[in-house]
Amino acid sequence: MPSFQDSVDLGYLYLETDVHLSADGILYAFHDHNLRQRTGVDANIADLEASEIDALLVDGRAPIPRLDDLFITWPHARLNIDTKSDATVLPLINAIRTHRVIDRVCVGSFVDRRITKCRSELGPALCTSMGQREAARLVLATRGLADPELLVAACAQIPVRSVFDITTPALVELAHDLDIQVHVWTIDEPDEMRALLDHGVDGIMTDQPRILRDVLINRGLWAPEGVRR
Repeated sequence: MPSFQDSVDLGYLYLETDVHLSADGILYAFHDHNLRQRTGVDANIADLEASEIDALLVDGRAPIPRLDDLFITWPHARLNIDTKSDATVLPLINAIRTHRVIDRVCVGSFVDRRITKCRSELGPALCTSMGQREAARLVLATRGLADPELLVAACAQIPVRSVFDITTPALVELAHDLDIQVHVWTIDEPDEMRALLDHGVDGIMTDQPRILRDVLINRGLWAPEGVRR
């Protein structure tokens, strides 16, 4: 929770997390499927029960947060949630329904079938990002090789580059023409943040929220009312 709290204290209202499912069906907000790097315990979240996971500390500081905790602790925050396995999909759908947070979540995944399942269960009110196939279609559409009208996601959450540049000005322009936002990950260098903002991207995922905030402030893009002191 401290990393989320730090971002909220800086003034961020949009938070991003991956979710993994414990052996007994509890969703955890954590990036890695394996716990060794951050807790020292070489085990997968999927192989442990919640009581075992709750006893561990991230970097020796605090327990691994449950997704429920994020919904409850920051009712004003909006969460970008990446489903990291097929097993997380139905529990995530149920959590969104239980907490009545469909208006403040965006669900994403590399795997298109997971997003398709969330869309079919929760309907058009759910914000979703593009799966791998949809993102590929958007990239191809910038080259005239695919029909962009078939895209239904609210946003594209993509890397800046792979074996070639992905987040180009042409892609951002096409996405905006389709009323699709473009979010990029993971950007930690201020010069690259500024260049991507020049391209017109709508969101930047970073491990350096203070640096990003300073860049946004210097460009007049940080809403003062969003700063929490």
